[in-house]
Amino acid sequence: MWRFFHKLGSPKWFYGIALQLRPWLLWVGLALLLGGVVWGLAFAPKDYLQGNSYRIIYIHVPAALLAQSVYVMMAVAGVVTLVWRMKLADLFVRAVAPVGAVLTFLALFTGAVWGKPTWGTWWIWDARLTSMLILLFLYFGVIALGAAISDEKSSARAVAVLLLVGVVNIPIIKYSVEWWNTLHQPATFKLTEKPAMPAEMWVPLLLSVLGLYLIFGWLACLRMQTEILQRERRTRWVKELVKEAGY
Repeated sequence: MWRFFHKLGSPKWFYGIALQLRPWLLWVGLALLLGGVVWGLAFAPKDYLQGNSYRIIYIHVPAALLAQSVYVMMAVAGVVTLVWRMKLADLFVRAVAPVGAVLTFLALFTGAVWGKPTWGTWWIWDARLTSMLILLFLYFGVIALGAAISDEKSSARAVAVLLLVGVVNIPIIKYSVEWWNTLHQPATFKLTEKPAMPAEMWVPLLLSVLGLYLIFGWLACLRMQTEILQRERRTRWVKELVKEAGY
């Protein structure tokens, strides 16, 4: 386990593993996501209260879940940066922070589109919506802080501290609908309870969630490989790699 952990800290080793994983992550993820979205939008039954407007759930829920998960992953990488000082952890944060920001914006946008027919308004300062907006600002803060400090080590430590401070917002997002009286509905999936929706509705949603996570894995690998080539451009193995590619 520890050997694998230390190997994972090697940019060269990770680059090779990511190269092998990327095709599988992309094609399986696309198949699951497209299957889930098409099933949900075209074939799942109408909701007895919301009609067809609920179908945006097949985009909104995967984006919202992944936006939160990406921040938690970044916070874990921040701990690794502070404790073990692995370069790859900081590379991961820089690679996926813009992806997390886009996912958070997508979750907020689709939530607003869903909220208009459901609540009669595009936006309300609901606890869940407000905490998701704070998450978007945290992503922006991580990106801006990383770019503002020129020294890589100092920048990595500063970003890691911000990530650990901001991670307290994640449980607020998750439990806001239980702690406060909010308009936002409770969680669609709960590990301890049977889904409230029929299988014809929640199975395509589950496929969409799994597919988007796999596509995120593909995109994270791709962006990390780009970051690795940029940072390690003076190393021998990168020079040989570039030579073999004919650049």
